[in-house]
Amino acid sequence: MLSKILSAALIGIDAHVVDVEVDITSRGLPHFSTVGLPDAAVKESKERVKSALKNTGFNFPLKQITVNLAPADIKKEGSAFDLPIAIGIAVAEGVIEKGAINGYMISGELSLDGKIKPVKGALSMAIKARDDKLKGLVIPKENEREAGVVKGIDVFGFESLPELIDFFNDKNTKKPIDIDISEIMKENSVYLNDFSDVKGQEQVKRALEVSAAGGHNILLIGPPGSGKTMLAKRIPTILSDMTFEEALQTTRIHSVVGILKRKQPLFATRPFRSPHHTLSDVAMVGGGQIPRPGEVSLAHNGVLFLDELPEFKRNVLEVLRQPLEDASVTISRAVSSITYPASIMLVCAMNPCPCGYLGDPKHQCTCSPSQIHRYRQRVSGPLLDRIDIHVEVPAVPYKELSNEYCGEPSEIIRSRVQNAKETQTERFLKEHIYSNSMMASRQIKKYCRLEADAQSILEAAMHKLGLSARAYTRILKVSRTIADLEGSEGINAEHVSEAIQYRTLDREVV
Repeated sequence: MLSKILSAALIGIDAHVVDVEVDITSRGLPHFSTVGLPDAAVKESKERVKSALKNTGFNFPLKQITVNLAPADIKKEGSAFDLPIAIGIAVAEGVIEKGAINGYMISGELSLDGKIKPVKGALSMAIKARDDKLKGLVIPKENEREAGVVKGIDVFGFESLPELIDFFNDKNTKKPIDIDISEIMKENSVYLNDFSDVKGQEQVKRALEVSAAGGHNILLIGPPGSGKTMLAKRIPTILSDMTFEEALQTTRIHSVVGILKRKQPLFATRPFRSPHHTLSDVAMVGGGQIPRPGEVSLAHNGVLFLDELPEFKRNVLEVLRQPLEDASVTISRAVSSITYPASIMLVCAMNPCPCGYLGDPKHQCTCSPSQIHRYRQRVSGPLLDRIDIHVEVPAVPYKELSNEYCGEPSEIIRSRVQNAKETQTERFLKEHIYSNSMMASRQIKKYCRLEADAQSILEAAMHKLGLSARAYTRILKVSRTIADLEGSEGINAEHVSEAIQYRTLDREVV
């Protein structure tokens, strides 16, 4: 007898429908074969399915069993096909009526005792089931809340194979899970860090506020122990609140990779990723033998922090150029091409020189000019082109460290950033961009008109400091953001003056 079960395979971060066809015949010797481009984990499913059925009281048929995973040209990976194969055998053997499984997408891994174990990508499966207007999604109990945030599809979570078979035989009147989205967003949008923890560094905090408001990439330059990492970790707390759609996009990526916490159905805080400088280019942007998202995609809608920037391999930094430009990463292979989202705010930190104490009044720098030059040359010009703000982070004096005064909390700074973001959203409504950092030449010319005194200051800075054309456009973008934070329509002299301060590397000649 032939049965057909709907399941799903993950390609990139999207789920694609797979028909699990099970054919059982009594002719010939007992045999179990799986076809349809399965990987090793899928081929091994026959052993898990056989033991799960036997250990839960069902007779495993000693017949010829052929499982076909269609379409056959898509590679099937992982253990998520265990459950649909087991249900397919149960339907083919008459344990479950054939019409009972119609319209359900089924996914899950089986343990040998019949327990249903969690799988990756449950959220993507729920979105696909909803878009295809299916009757419901059947998944492991541990994935239930994750998939339940998708409205418009009934999601059923089960803990064991017998429980699921009883459900299809109408012996179990299980209700679909009902998730309160607003409550989930509220529960999971709490940050552990706060800007009020940082002593001193008021100028740097201001630069980070400007960076967050305009979506500008930023480079922090300072000696060891000046607080660069501490400041960077608190940047997500001042970014605008995540919308439900953004939370859904970010959660999908973390779900596919398998790093989503089981008690956290939705990723409602801005992600912060801080990879070590020894990582490879594949780990940074994604790919591999079994393609998976890289660090730049895991930081989607959040912050990618690169500490000790010059220590990263040159090729690792160069592969960042496409995602910073396009807000996505395309991994091309001979048989397929996968695109991962990668809309990030890049935050980098580095020492001013190899020893770290160039310009520090309390420590003597031991580096020669040539050493400093070679150290900074490790970061290429094209990458620096994509960083709008360079700011110095000086060592914090004892007086400020011992001071009981706490700076502004993240909540207050975030409210100002949110207002500036709303201004930009309204401004760029028909431009297909959403922040000042994304402005091209046409938008800069349209929205970055300078007052007369501002033009004079910028012209003087260009001549005296020897600023490049690259720095000129960056200053205009940052000036626009500073004006938005002040609620100003025009760009005034003080806005331009502050923006010029944020071009540290352009002002220094080593």
